[in-house]
Amino acid sequence: MTEPQTSMSHPSRDEFAALLEESLTGTALQEGSVIKGTIVGIEKDVAVIDVGLKTEGRVPLKEFGVTGRTSDLSVGDEVDVYLERVENSAGEAVLSREKARREESWTRLEEKYKAGERVEGVIFNRVKGGFTVDLDGAVAFLPGSQVDIRPIRDVGPLMNMPQPFQILKMDRRRGNIVVSRRSVLEETRAEKRSEIVARLEEGQVIDGVVKNITDYGAFIDLGGIDGLLHVTDMAWRRVNHPSEIVNVGDTVKVQIIRINPETQRISLGIKQLEADPWEGIAAKYPVGSRFKGTVTNITDYGAFVELEPGVEGLIHVSEMSWTKKNIHPGKIISTSQEVEVQVLEVDPDKRRISLGLKQTQENPWVAFAASHEAGAVIEGQIRNITEFGLFVGLDGGIDGMVHLSDLDWSKSGEDALKEYKKGDTVKAVVLEADSEKERISLGIKQLTPDPFAAGAPSGKLKKGMRVTCEVIAVKDNGIEAKLLDHDLTTFIRRSDLSRDRSEQRPDRFGVGEKFDAVVTQVDAKARKVSASIKALEIAEEKEAVAQYGSTDSGASLGDILGAALSKAKGEEGEEEPAAKPKRKRASKGEAADTDAASGE
Repeated sequence: MTEPQTSMSHPSRDEFAALLEESLTGTALQEGSVIKGTIVGIEKDVAVIDVGLKTEGRVPLKEFGVTGRTSDLSVGDEVDVYLERVENSAGEAVLSREKARREESWTRLEEKYKAGERVEGVIFNRVKGGFTVDLDGAVAFLPGSQVDIRPIRDVGPLMNMPQPFQILKMDRRRGNIVVSRRSVLEETRAEKRSEIVARLEEGQVIDGVVKNITDYGAFIDLGGIDGLLHVTDMAWRRVNHPSEIVNVGDTVKVQIIRINPETQRISLGIKQLEADPWEGIAAKYPVGSRFKGTVTNITDYGAFVELEPGVEGLIHVSEMSWTKKNIHPGKIISTSQEVEVQVLEVDPDKRRISLGLKQTQENPWVAFAASHEAGAVIEGQIRNITEFGLFVGLDGGIDGMVHLSDLDWSKSGEDALKEYKKGDTVKAVVLEADSEKERISLGIKQLTPDPFAAGAPSGKLKKGMRVTCEVIAVKDNGIEAKLLDHDLTTFIRRSDLSRDRSEQRPDRFGVGEKFDAVVTQVDAKARKVSASIKALEIAEEKEAVAQYGSTDSGASLGDILGAALSKAKGEEGEEEPAAKPKRKRASKGEAADTDAASGE
């Protein structure tokens, strides 16, 4: 009996397992690779995919969807999936559509990154420091600074919308991708700016919309490119802030002033569309003419006055007041005040007009010079005392100066200055009034006659003249005395107080005591008179010897002087002399001569 043969059309269980293993061995399926599979069924939330293994794999339907797009799957569709494991504990193949798409995306993204091409992605989530972007399966990081050219508060409109990105960095090993939307926008804007700039020309007049306002100007949108309208080009007049001329959202007509092709910066102007008010300015405002204007701005060095819209002139601080010097202009005039000014200088090239405020008022220096001739006596308060003299307040708010040398005829300037204090009312004589130099010279000593004048008693003083003096001060080195018949003082040194050395003591004189002396020197230039008691004694001795004999005739010096004194007493009555001359002690030689003459 022969053994029945097994039919191949109906293999046994072992034979089927052997055939299955044989078929799997011939199929090159490797875990961790992307393989193709066929959808054999779609259940509630998964797709059943046959990849040629023992069993099918199940992939969630959500893995087939792309953010921002709808998925449309049907049985029989061929798809790429990622084989994670050939068989799991349930005996099913572990497949992933998401990982397959990620692997495909990485390969494709690396190629575009190397070529510098843009990629398309969708922002789908917010994370710390930025956002996550789906690049067709690969997840990339979008930093917050790379979302837009300018910082934006609301990113909602950009979420879940396909848009281009530029890959900045890729690291496949670490699974890190960094993208930028800003670089794409900048590149697009640069291309658009280049196209717009190429169509614009300097001098062209176009319409624009005020996009932003700053302290220095306004940015105008010219249809894809911004231009700067500087505050100085908004109007011919002074503009303190751009908001005085334009507001955000306004449509304005501007003229292109300059275009920088390298930086693509565009400078705009509005005032250039109007007539220049400085044309023919010299004929409109001739030098010397007077106009009224409004103070627009005050600085440390002066004030600006608007003569007409777009035309301003400067009143320098030195041209504001005849009398107020070194004072801030804000203390003389105020902003928005209407003032009358005089045109001093016009420079059309530099667009400058120099104005004067004080020229519209009476010049107090000229008025004083016209009403006070030299020699006139004035009266005023001392406003200031300096090391070189006094300043006396005069009519019109001006000051006159009394120099040290014009305070007193006899005293030094420093000593005479100590007798005055601020606020004192004094009289003075006008010596000179110079309106051009704004200087008035006064003198106080000129109120009294000059002691050294030709007509004054002191003018008759001569060397050798006998004078009567009165002690006014006693000092260690001499005495200070006043000449009674002359308005002068003199200082007699210790050595000139007496012929006798023992009597050359200042303390033997008292204040108020009178004595006679002889003038030894008169210096009119230095205004100084020198006197000496010693010289008077010597002169009297010589005069007595000449009148009453000499020592050679046998008479002693005492006898001669006694006779002279007796005669003086007889002539003057009972009046005592102011200073009694002392008898000079004879020297040994003189004594010998006297003894020989007398025969003793």
